[in-house]
Amino acid sequence: MTNKSVTRRGVLKSGAVAGTGLALPTIFTASSAAAFTNEPTGSSVVLGFNVPQTGPYAEEGNDELLAQQLAVEHLNGEGDGGCLNTFSSKALQGNGILGKKVEFVTGDTQTKSDAARASAKSMIEKDGAIMINGGSSSGVAVAVQGLCQEAGVIFMAGLTHANDTTGKDKKANGFRHFFNAYMSGAALAPVLAAEMGNERRAYHLTADYNWGWTQEESIVASTEALGWETVNTVKTPLASTDFSSYIAPVLNSGADVLVLNHYGGNMVNSLTNAIQFGLLDKVANGKDFKIVVPLYSELMAAGAGENIKGVLGSMNWNWQLQDEGTKAFVKSFGEKYGKPPSNSAQTCYAQTLLYADAVERAGTFNPCGVVEALEDFEFDGLGNGPTWYRGADHQCFKDVLVVRGNENPTNEYDTLEIVEITPRAQVEYDPEHPMFAGGELGKCNPGA
Repeated sequence: MTNKSVTRRGVLKSGAVAGTGLALPTIFTASSAAAFTNEPTGSSVVLGFNVPQTGPYAEEGNDELLAQQLAVEHLNGEGDGGCLNTFSSKALQGNGILGKKVEFVTGDTQTKSDAARASAKSMIEKDGAIMINGGSSSGVAVAVQGLCQEAGVIFMAGLTHANDTTGKDKKANGFRHFFNAYMSGAALAPVLAAEMGNERRAYHLTADYNWGWTQEESIVASTEALGWETVNTVKTPLASTDFSSYIAPVLNSGADVLVLNHYGGNMVNSLTNAIQFGLLDKVANGKDFKIVVPLYSELMAAGAGENIKGVLGSMNWNWQLQDEGTKAFVKSFGEKYGKPPSNSAQTCYAQTLLYADAVERAGTFNPCGVVEALEDFEFDGLGNGPTWYRGADHQCFKDVLVVRGNENPTNEYDTLEIVEITPRAQVEYDPEHPMFAGGELGKCNPGA
């Protein structure tokens, strides 16, 4: 294990980052004076921000970290307050959390589960973090959520889109604000039918880990329900940078739609390769060939440039929304960093505020009190409209966006246009839906 600097509001602290194959103990030290892990006893409280600062999702992770730092400023009464001014809950007063100043430490997940667990473990054991927030990979989210359950701290997931996070791998100490793969399929299907018809043949390229698998499953199910045929599904390694060898077989497959179940740098590279092969200029089965990217982000769209023009996908949030929460967050983020925030940044900002608000409403940092405050909590004003944190599985339900690569952008940030705001009711599902079955939420672990 090697040493790595971890930042706590500008002060360097010792931390740890993993190599591969680390065996991590599951015993954590709780405060001797209280019944929960890392009870804050001084004038401050430490939050742990665990994001990919290197690796294929690093751009998303760095944007998440900017938003997390902004959330800490707002919680401490610095800046313009952002969404504290629009949040329907009025528990937060800009004086920290329960009167304690908010500090933070950071870790680099590297988009690797072992590294993410090790950095989260270090923040909990060495730095006293009472909550972990972040991640841009569902493999990482599931791993860190499990660790936080064992440790007796709350995990407020960042960008994680796999059904598993609040499905078979759900945990009582974990909460997800971001939408999931099922919701992408439910939102996209009607738009795909309207724009491409009901007789299409789809070829899937899929990132080979739990997010890609559940994204593929969800889109296959929703498109086959339309009448589409699935020609082939091919898994691609997360570390891939050149997808040419995977794109070439599509040309002679009989498919007329390519679905890229890729994210971050993977999506940028696979879409670029697909355009280089001229797929969007081809006609197959008497139809213009189409490409679908089920999960979009602004950062991916910017990276792919003109290649995304006209390509449909879905999003959790977009900076162009006109609700008061979105406008407040975009203003704060833009004034501080000189650019609009991504949807991964927005979900990490919202999660940080939601945790702090739950502590205030519960009157305690005890994770079991926080769980009780968050379960079945309904709120508004954070940028997604009326939102419900379902108690049965700790999944947020809110409207979902269908977006398209902008054909005529007016500036460098005008990469995506909102095609449809899919109402929450259209993407809701039963907790025992087959795509989410298995696993138990279990009970809150305070770490005592």
